[in-house]
Order: sequence, then C-alpha cells, then structure tokens
Amino acid sequence: MSQEQKPKADRPWLFRTYAGHSTAAASNALYRSNLAKGQTGLSVAFDLPTQTGYDSDHVLARGEVGKVGVPVCHLGDMRALFDAIPLEQMNTSMTINATAPWLLALYIAVAEEQGADVAALQGTVQNDIIKEYLSRGTYICPPAPSLRMITDVAAYTREHLPKWNPMNVCSYHLQEAGATPQEELAFALATAIAVLDDLQSKVPAEHFPAMVGRISFFVNAGIRFVTEMCKMRAFVELWDEICRDRYGVEDPKYRRFRYGVQVNSLGLTEQQPENNVYRILIEMLAVTLSKDARARAVQLPAWNEALGLPRPWDQQWSLRMQQILAFETDLLEYDDLFEGNPAVERKVAALKEGARAELAQIDGLGDAQQKIEFMKARLVESNAARIADIESGATTVVGVNRFETGEPSPLTAGEDAIMVSDPQAEADQLDRLATWKRTRDAAAVDRALAELKTAAREGRNIMPPSIAAAKAGVTTGEWADVIRKAFGEYRGPTGVSAHPSNRTEGLDEIRDRVDAVSRKLGRRLKFLVGKPGLDGHSNGAEQIAARARDCGIDITYEGIRLTPDEIIAAARRDDAHIIGLSILSGSHIPLITELMAKLHGENLSHIPVIVGGIIPDEDAARLKSLGVARIYTPKDFELNAIMGDIVTLADPEQIAAQ
Repeated sequence: MSQEQKPKADRPWLFRTYAGHSTAAASNALYRSNLAKGQTGLSVAFDLPTQTGYDSDHVLARGEVGKVGVPVCHLGDMRALFDAIPLEQMNTSMTINATAPWLLALYIAVAEEQGADVAALQGTVQNDIIKEYLSRGTYICPPAPSLRMITDVAAYTREHLPKWNPMNVCSYHLQEAGATPQEELAFALATAIAVLDDLQSKVPAEHFPAMVGRISFFVNAGIRFVTEMCKMRAFVELWDEICRDRYGVEDPKYRRFRYGVQVNSLGLTEQQPENNVYRILIEMLAVTLSKDARARAVQLPAWNEALGLPRPWDQQWSLRMQQILAFETDLLEYDDLFEGNPAVERKVAALKEGARAELAQIDGLGDAQQKIEFMKARLVESNAARIADIESGATTVVGVNRFETGEPSPLTAGEDAIMVSDPQAEADQLDRLATWKRTRDAAAVDRALAELKTAAREGRNIMPPSIAAAKAGVTTGEWADVIRKAFGEYRGPTGVSAHPSNRTEGLDEIRDRVDAVSRKLGRRLKFLVGKPGLDGHSNGAEQIAARARDCGIDITYEGIRLTPDEIIAAARRDDAHIIGLSILSGSHIPLITELMAKLHGENLSHIPVIVGGIIPDEDAARLKSLGVARIYTPKDFELNAIMGDIVTLADPEQIAAQ
C-alpha cells in the first residue's frame, strides 16, 4: 500500500503519568517536564493527608506529607501546582475521593484566577468513595453522606462544568485488592448504579441521560491479557445494557463506556524488576488492541515501583512505551481486530454471566453498609486465593516462584536507582502553611466555614460553599473538619472474619506449631495486626491477618488509620505476644520510631514487632537498630514462612535461648 493510500489513523488515547510528590512547586516542575516530553494530560497524585482531609501540620500527617503525592492544603498550594499550566487547555485527572468536592473547588478557583472559562474545563475527579471502603481506605464519612457528596459534585458539574467527568468509577483498586474479573465488573457496575440511582433525584429528567454519559470509569489491566481484553469488551456491553434497560437512556452516545486505565501494579515484582517492563507493555495491549473497547486515557506505572518512588527517567520510559505503540505501529489504522472471533465472544459471554450473578447477589442485599461488607469480604477471600496460588506454584510469576536465578539487575545499582523524597519538603510545606494561616483574612474564613456547615446540615449542594471557602483561604483540614462534624467519621469493614476459612494446604504443620507454642504460653498465641498512619492500602495486612487466623493464631485486626497510642493500648489490652505493622506509604521510619519509643516507655518493649512495606535496605537496617524483629517487603510472598517466623518469635523456649 502506498503512503497516499494508508488509512486515516484514529486519534490516540490521552498519554498520562500518575505523578505528584514533595511540594506543589516540585510537582509543577515535574508536570511541565512531562508535558514537554509529549504527555497529553495530567494525572495528579495527592498525598495521604490531603486525601483523608488533614492539613500537613496535623498530628496524623506526621511523616506522610508529600510521600505518595502532592500536599494541597489551600488555594496557594493549588495555584503553585498549576503555575504556568493553562487549565482551559488541559485535561486533568485528579485521583481524589473523600475530599473530591474540596479539591475540585480549589481547581475551579485557580482556573478562575487564570481567566479560564470554567465551562470549558475538561478532566475528571475520581470521586468514587465506595471503592475506598473496599480497597484503599481514604474515606472520611459513612456511606450515605459520602454518596450524597458524590452526586452533589455531579449535579454541580452538569450546570457549570459540562465537559467535566464528575465521577470516575474506579475498579483499578478492586483488582489490586484481589478481585476476580467477574468481581471487578460487578462491583464497579454496582457502584455506578448506586450513584446514578441517587443522582436521579438531583438532576432534571431531561438532563439525566447526558449525566449518565458523563460517568467514566478507571480500570485495571492485569497480565492475563486475553482475559483482560475480554473483560473490557464485557464492560462495554454490560454498561450499554444497564444504561438502556435500567435508566432508559436511548441515545447511544450517552451509553458509551468511557474509561481510562492504569495497568496493574499488584503484579510488579521486587525480584528481577526489569521484567516489569514486559509486564507493563503486555498489560497495556489489553486496553488498546480492541478498538471497540479501547481506553480513552492510559497511564502506566514505572518498572521500579515495587522498589520505591520512580525517578522522572522511569516515568519517561513508561510514557515512551505508549508513544511507540501509538505512533510507530499501525494499530490505530484498523477496525476492531477481535470482532466476530468465537473464542473472544465465548469469553466475553462467560464474564458477563459471572458479573450478572455477582450483581444479583449485591442487589439482593439491604443498605449500602451491607453491600460494602459483602464486597469487602469477597475481596479478602479472592486475594487470599490469589496469593495461595502463587505460593503453591499454580500461578507462575517469573522471577518469583519460577526461574528465580539470574543475573543481578544493573538497573537497580547505585544510590540513584530510585528517587528519594526531599527530607526538607515537609518542613517547607509546614512553613508555608503557617504563613498562609497567619496572613489570611480570619473573619472571611470563619464566615465561609459557617456557611459550609449550614449547607451540609441543610442538605444543600456542597459545591458552592466549598468554592467560596477555597477563595476565602480555608484549608483542607478545616473543610474536612466541618464535614466530619456534620456527617460523622467512619471505620470501614476489614473483611477479615473471626472464623477460619476452609484453606488447609500447607497449614497442618504450622497449626501444630501454633498449638505447641500456645500450650507453652498457657493461652492461645495472640497476634496484633495494625496499620499506623494514614496509609489505607490494607491488602497486605488483611492477608497476614487472614492467614494467621487460618493457622489457629488468635488475631486482633481493627483496620486502618491507627495512631501509635491506639496500637499500644490494644497491645496492653489484649496482652499481645507479637505486633505486626503494615505501612506502604513510605512513612515507616517516623511511624515505627515513634511506636518503638512508646513501647519502651510503656514497658512493652519485650513484645516482638514485625514490619511489612516497601522498605529499602538502608531503611530496613535502621528499623532493626530500633529493635524491629523482622522486616518483610514485596519479595516475601510466602505467607506460611511469615507465619513460621511469628511462631518462632513467640516461643518462650526460643526467647530464653537468645
């Protein structure tokens, strides 16, 4: 075919990288650099205090500021974050949920300062609080008021930001928490249904179909690439069916399944991490090869995210992967490559059937709380089955449970193999926050907070008073404090029941050891599992707690967001033999330092402490110097080996022999 005869290529998807760290100014520099390299949209990562509604100077924010994203406490931070980036020309995705109304309010205020036409703004707030109860833990309020705030944002954007996606139903973290493809389909669609059912009362009937068309999805694509591609085709067909049959949406353009994707981070390995490049590429194909189910936006993790914070070069490598597929290959020149394929059609039909069965179970439950508890328990059990298959070798992970031997990776050598957060960033953020609070108009802040409180209690839309509060100088923590007082705080289900599962493979020997040590102790071996700080990624803690339960250990696991004092109190109350802590946000040094000091001060330093997380070797050495007994990182996938360590650490004879 001659150059002149080449078919017209489709436009590529939006190229994004998920980024934000340290401070707003540092993140702005990273965004501008990435845009200069050919990135076509922004995807903002916020730090945990911002996500959970705390200012950087709050006691719970200690050690978490700027770690997993950018801290945004007020209008000045948001202004610095988008300095010299014209928001009217940008498509911005903000991964924010519990504080989504507030961050969108700040974004609108900055856009107005830039002179932008707010009605022209394009982008997305994730705004999916339901998945936070299931998998990521950055919720603030109970389900009912959280759902109300989701639809407040949707109703406001319909009127004022017609090109904005007010909710991004996020199944990404469901897969990260262990969801099967059928569960990912069903739980995400159940979330969308809950939101649309609530939204119907807030939007005029004639505008409702267009609002259905503004709902978007954010999905995950794992390594089983044929299954994942079929899952996306199933999503397209099921969403069309729901929109048509449940909501009466007739116009096909409003029934389109619009989604962005980040491919799977759960499968990235600390062992032989260079293999992650291939994994990321294969996973990207699942959401790009099928034209009829192609992603609207793609962001890829970096190859070394199982080791620590990726450098700009690592993010560039992932961006180039997208650009090569879009611009060097001929993928975008063809119609759907899988149309009419019988194997694909069979797989899609099977996934749809499984998803419908899951949806029917969820629909048969009572209120939102019951549905959340059901889905959370299903995720914990599915993740346990996934891990057990890796342990047994039923699922192959190259470099982990097969083909483990190999050459050391030259990519991980040297001090600069991963990026380290600026240790001065938190101090800088705190200084600027103090200045902001000191120099703003306190009376205007008080008036704005009073109006926000009244609107929340009267049931009015939360967005107008939030925007007014942003302009008045209110901070993230102050906004969230009003929300907490109006709606109450909440502790979500853990998904870990007190009853052992039916899993028996490889557990008999450990159960015998647990029984023997329990007899020596004079009571059942007691294991306290905790997650200090604001990190809500609880998958690891849940699996450790569930496996310990199945081994016959008496566990206490009360969920996420525990202060050191709460962990100390639980250890004393339960007379724990072992304390296990999970921290995945990178804040292990300050949090464990504080906890170990308090254990010593309370005369509880005899209790062995084990810690899990993404912990570099030099940090592991420091934690051990503080008295931590064992440290586990993503390479330690054999949970039974960890159970064996727990039994050994609690054994009185072993302790006496040391």
